[in-house]
Amino acid sequence: MIRYVKGGSDVSKELITAQALAEILDLSVETIWRYTRENRIPYIELGSRQYRYKLDVVIKALSDDIVREKTVPYETNPVKKLTYQDYLDIPEEPGCRIEILEGVLVKEPSPSVIHQRASRKLQRILEDYFAEVDPEGEIFDAPLDVTLFDFNVIQPDLFYVSGEQKRIVKDARIDGAPALVVEVISPSSGRKDRLQKMRIYQQARVQHYWLLDPQEKTLECFAWRDGIYAVIASGMDEDIVEHPNFMGLSIELKALWSK
Repeated sequence: MIRYVKGGSDVSKELITAQALAEILDLSVETIWRYTRENRIPYIELGSRQYRYKLDVVIKALSDDIVREKTVPYETNPVKKLTYQDYLDIPEEPGCRIEILEGVLVKEPSPSVIHQRASRKLQRILEDYFAEVDPEGEIFDAPLDVTLFDFNVIQPDLFYVSGEQKRIVKDARIDGAPALVVEVISPSSGRKDRLQKMRIYQQARVQHYWLLDPQEKTLECFAWRDGIYAVIASGMDEDIVEHPNFMGLSIELKALWSK
């Protein structure tokens, strides 16, 4: 990222991020994105959905059209329910995961080291298991978009698409409900994973939903039963979790918490 000093003489000569531009102009980042999508401000595309700006050029383009506003993020009061097509127009933000949940834009920081360690170790276990029982199935990890209904674009930490579901695997995304979704809980994502995402996965009939919490050292395995999720396996600390619906799958939780 290019370093700059707010109000300094060299600011206008530097390429800056949408976040930096929003701060200088006293606008929300969402407004900068909207101006970008509407081609109301000049921008430079460094890569796929990675945009940079020159302050003096933007100011000249906006002229008297710069409107001072309070920062009101999409998730607080969205103008409309966002779709996958809207999602494709949102510039990438380094260090952030962006999803659309029930038509609302949601951003959160990139995962922590402990999060990634546990996720990686569980992924290896699942890959080895499903390679044996379902060679045509696939295990995926974030970032990869999963679209559910019209207003949900989600990036699960881990998920399994069975061999019978290959039709939902598209070139750029998974369009439909995977057989198994695993969310690895972070301090900032617990409420979202346990309430909002669980409700979305439940409505989409994702048959198996697991919550892995590396800080609390717990694993909870939910299964879809008559329209709701029921806990059918769980463990904590150094327990060994054996799942009744995946015969032969044994997860030593101790291995997930170690380096």
